[in-house]
Amino acid sequence: MRFGILGETKAWHDDGAEVPLGGPARRALLALLLVRPGEVVSVDRLAEEVDPGTELSAHAVQSQVSRLRTVLGPAAAIERAGAGYRIVLGPDAVDARRFERLTGQGRAALRDGDAEEAVALLSEALELWRGPALAEVAERETARAAAVRLEELRLAALEDRFEGALRLGEHRAAVPELRELVGRHPLREHLAALLMRALFAEGGQAEALVVFEETRRHLAEELGADPSAELSALHRELLSADRAPTLAAPPAQLTSFVGRAEEVEETAELLRAARLVTLVGPGGVGKTRLAVELADGVADEVCFVELAPLRDGAALPQLLLDALGLRGSGLHLDGARAPLDRLITALSDRLLLLVLDNCEHLVEEAAALVARLLAACPRLRVLATSREPLGLIGESLQQVGPLDEDAAVRLFTERAAAVRRGFAADPALLRRICTALDGLPLAIELTAARLRTLEVADLAERLDDVLGIAARGARTADQRHRTLRSVVAWGWDLLSEPERRAARRFAVFAGGASAEAATQVCDADDDTLESLADKSFLQAGRGRYRMLETVRTFAAEQLAAAGEQDEAGRAHARYVRQLVRSADPHLRTAEQLTWLPVVSAVHDDLLAAVRRAVAAQEVETALELLSSASAYLWIRGASASVAAHACALLRTIGDRPPPGHGEEYAVCVLLAASGSAGRPLWQQHRAAAEQALADAWPGDRAGRYPVALLVWMLRSAGQAEARDRQSAFELVSAQRDCPEPWARAVARYVSGFGFLGAGDTRGAERAFALAADAFGELGDRWGAALALDLLAGVAAGRGDRAEAVALTDRALALAEELGALEDAADLLVNRGDQFAADNPAAAGADYARAAELAVGAGSPDGLAAALRGQADLALAEGDLAEAQRLYSEALDRIDPHWIKALGNRVRTLAGLARVAELREDHLTARTRYRAAADTATEVGNDAPAVLRLLGVPETVVEAVSRR
Repeated sequence: MRFGILGETKAWHDDGAEVPLGGPARRALLALLLVRPGEVVSVDRLAEEVDPGTELSAHAVQSQVSRLRTVLGPAAAIERAGAGYRIVLGPDAVDARRFERLTGQGRAALRDGDAEEAVALLSEALELWRGPALAEVAERETARAAAVRLEELRLAALEDRFEGALRLGEHRAAVPELRELVGRHPLREHLAALLMRALFAEGGQAEALVVFEETRRHLAEELGADPSAELSALHRELLSADRAPTLAAPPAQLTSFVGRAEEVEETAELLRAARLVTLVGPGGVGKTRLAVELADGVADEVCFVELAPLRDGAALPQLLLDALGLRGSGLHLDGARAPLDRLITALSDRLLLLVLDNCEHLVEEAAALVARLLAACPRLRVLATSREPLGLIGESLQQVGPLDEDAAVRLFTERAAAVRRGFAADPALLRRICTALDGLPLAIELTAARLRTLEVADLAERLDDVLGIAARGARTADQRHRTLRSVVAWGWDLLSEPERRAARRFAVFAGGASAEAATQVCDADDDTLESLADKSFLQAGRGRYRMLETVRTFAAEQLAAAGEQDEAGRAHARYVRQLVRSADPHLRTAEQLTWLPVVSAVHDDLLAAVRRAVAAQEVETALELLSSASAYLWIRGASASVAAHACALLRTIGDRPPPGHGEEYAVCVLLAASGSAGRPLWQQHRAAAEQALADAWPGDRAGRYPVALLVWMLRSAGQAEARDRQSAFELVSAQRDCPEPWARAVARYVSGFGFLGAGDTRGAERAFALAADAFGELGDRWGAALALDLLAGVAAGRGDRAEAVALTDRALALAEELGALEDAADLLVNRGDQFAADNPAAAGADYARAAELAVGAGSPDGLAAALRGQADLALAEGDLAEAQRLYSEALDRIDPHWIKALGNRVRTLAGLARVAELREDHLTARTRYRAAADTATEVGNDAPAVLRLLGVPETVVEAVSRR
């Protein structure tokens, strides 16, 4: 006989038949005896606890025991022992004992590295549970401690089972149950760690970091405790995984690749011989899937860029920059370099396969960009998919046609078996179905999904009606497109209304969405989304849903026909706005590394929401989206991605800020200025924007967007007009007593420039040190890195090289944490400059590493600074030819308009002048010195002080000043 206390109290005969135990008192009596089989429970305790509402007499207890003995029979001995009773059973007769044995064996298997055996044992143990432990007596004294202990063991077993599942790579399947468990047990850190690992393995780094932040908050609020060493170490590991640029990966594929083996080999051979290969064919024919297979098979790095969501061809270079994981600007917000310049620098010597998927709607812009990149980047290869060729010289075309008959039948059979276990059908009937579908993979998948509710013969008959099957000859691409559209429409009509509503609303997303975003925007539950994935209208992978472009186009048409475009667009904007608003305050604290990837995950949707709001002239929505996301955009160096939208919005707004949104208007002006097209608008709107910002930040109360203050100063510092720089300085430095701590830190940072302008380097050093400390206390790495960089410059200016190096090291660590490779390169050059006089080997290593980082970041100016440093070393060693070459290459790359680059330009020109002097070419030397002097005067009357702050050595400043 077997007994169960992991749920309601039960007993079963060996043949599995349940024993009728009787009423609640008798079941409670048995449960109390089964808590510790073999141990005596006193009659007094039983009398109190069998029926807490009525204390039984000893005779009543004896009567209940007698009846229990009768129903259990001789298989279970209930003995009288002393002043109580005990039940005598075999060691595995009670499910709780069996559970403990199996979990112990499972944990041992896990320790031994046998994850598969561990999962099997732990799963078997957990299947014994039918509800809460000792469900009917858990609150009674005899059972309370045992119930708590068993529930704890159950949680531990769940954790161990998930640990084994993750070791076996079953991350995706584990996420839903882990989410539920973490929600029920928010203080259980090991569960949180398991969920974080599962999410990260599925590409959900941002979601994993949010889990950590929520757990940290629960621990602090409920226990006043910090996360454990285990959880903190995992958090650091996830953060460090995001520091290097991450290439956009091909979309996850959860089904096998059927057929096309010859096409894969042919196209792979083309890619080995040609630098541009285009897969050409009609929609739904499988071009994207073929491209994914090819990308998986190459040894080079791969960057997979989906062009379908992009509507403006002018934004294509920025899209590629984002896909390469590169920032659009450094922490100093230079923003002067066009995305194409950064792309060329980043890809100039990189062995990479760039996959451009769905080029047909931007074929001219895609062709122009590909031509530029291939000409400038000799190791780059491009694989494009399109319904028409790009039309470039050297392009190799691979026509992608329908599947052959055998492959089409295999694909249909495999997809049908996924929705109907054991699927089998007449091969001739399957060939007829696949022929009717023109061998189009997407049409086959959508049709096979219908077998969940239809028999194959019924499906074939209905398909004949849907497609109007008649005699067919050769099929053209247009006819195949009509076939596919008919299949999509048929599948759409078979969806339930909630499914159709969710599918058409999903079309507002820019390529994909998390489950949380999809449920909110699509007004759907998880079951509806999973059903759409089962029916091939959505694809699921890496914790996200996506929709194939052919289906998305159809869904967008249905959204418009339903008159729901505005409603869905606004729901989408609300979701994005709420997320970026929630993240904004955290981006100025120690939590910024956790929240930056959270917002990064919706970057494409942010752009889509802003574009829709601007096009619809929903000014307030667009301003709020841009402003709420502005701190993220500036810290991530991604402000150029919204510059065109900000410019369009300003043209709609006109010269006067909208009522109640003056600060948002000022932020919009700053974002517009991030792109080259925004420079005229900056001049047009600067005065009104500064007044709006001053109204929002009068000095004694705080506005909404403190980061705008720092950006306003950085943007104004590069202006030719001294009065513009002065007014910005006065606005920001006036925040020294502001109630917003981040604004106070910015005021201290900016006040240092005032001391520098007055020649008070000690005052400047104090101000920058106070700013660095203030930013550090808040945990903001951006502001701290900027202040430490300036402190290092002041230390170098007074000749304290050791202090300059130490401060630069601190700033370098912060820049690397933020993934600001361009700034890391700049800081390495600064450190190399300090080493150059006494330790040329260390300087050379820093310059070389800086050049590597600058190329990786796509920074021409960073590379120019590193080359200038290497030229200085060559000059010091007397290698005039190498110095001339390096200086000249550096000069060609320097942006002449960026104030941060002025010091490097002056040093490079002075270096070329010195090379000419040593060659006794005095005319060239004078010309170069004159050019250096003219460059220095671009910063105004205080040029020498600014040049010193920018790291220009005193000897160079003096030489330039004399000339």
